Amino acid sequence: MSGGVDSSVAAALLLEQGYDVVGCFMRLGSPGEELEGMVEASDTEDESSVTCNPKNLRIGKQGCCSINDAADARLVAAKLGIPFYVCNFKKDFGRIVEYFVGEYNAGRTPNPCVRCNDWLKFGKLHDYAKQIDAQFVASGHYARIDRSVPNTPKLLRGVDHGKDQSYVLFGASQQRLTEMLLPIGEYAKPAVRAMAQRFDLPVFNKPDSQEICFVPDNDYAGVVRRRTPEVVSRGAIVNSHGDVIGEHEGHQHFTVGQRRGIGIARSHPLYVLNKNSDTNTITVGAKRDLYADGCAASQVRWLMHECCSDDWMQCAAQIRYNAEPVPARVRCSGVDAIEVRFDEPQFAVAPGQAVVCYQGDAVMVGGWIDSAV
Repeated sequence: MSGGVDSSVAAALLLEQGYDVVGCFMRLGSPGEELEGMVEASDTEDESSVTCNPKNLRIGKQGCCSINDAADARLVAAKLGIPFYVCNFKKDFGRIVEYFVGEYNAGRTPNPCVRCNDWLKFGKLHDYAKQIDAQFVASGHYARIDRSVPNTPKLLRGVDHGKDQSYVLFGASQQRLTEMLLPIGEYAKPAVRAMAQRFDLPVFNKPDSQEICFVPDNDYAGVVRRRTPEVVSRGAIVNSHGDVIGEHEGHQHFTVGQRRGIGIARSHPLYVLNKNSDTNTITVGAKRDLYADGCAASQVRWLMHECCSDDWMQCAAQIRYNAEPVPARVRCSGVDAIEVRFDEPQFAVAPGQAVVCYQGDAVMVGGWIDSAV
């Protein structure tokens, strides 16, 4: 329970359906502020022995998802009459921040929300769930699980395609899918808010979060600079011919496809085409140069096939969280690798982001983009 309307309604729906529900808020970091009245899994014990029960809980500190979110989650749990615990994932969350900083320093564009789902929400939290004999871990994601074929669950897009979050769940294995519940995936966002009012939840009109939880000011480069000041330095901005046309404060300040904030005045718009972390250079050029025919990806998760094939398979491919899936083909290109070709060239395919391929509404395969083709 994150304190938002989606996870709150998910908990209420499960109660209405007869489940025995335990609410958990993940404390992710930002020490120094008290969570008055909260209880938390102790970080002074061996983590393998910690369970989310009153004997192993104590008053804790603020999590990255804000003290207000934690307080909202507690209020909802009290309204629903369910137990509520704060699970201390602060140490584990450091791995996600390190990944985020490392990807930017390597010249890629990370997606920490996918990693958080893989490593924490549907990773570490599942370990906690087993310790209290919970059969499922539920969340407020807009996605669905098709269990029509025994022992072969499918991950589906949410009914509300405008809010669909199956993209950020592609890393879940089929075993994880058997242990997941996604109660609001069958509903559109307005219906979820209406249900929050019907359940008389205090967060029914709370705005959706639009930020990465540990970058509340959207200053990504600032996070990288504070963590690794020795690797953020001034470098050259070059055109597609390699000519130096300007200077930047560090390649970590830019993402592929970026137009604003480059700092070079030209008669035509300039876009970031490429980042080279080895030479600390940014290549800029025209928008037309950002279109790619496909991409290569690795760290692959197949969800609809036991093994991949080097034959092309039709699919719809999504290359970033806020993009629509587009007609494409996908095939296995090596061990733990795929190649995706789009029917029409796509704009700003960024290494470090995920590409997720669908057959209909079902997630077929996903992986992490290594390069545009």
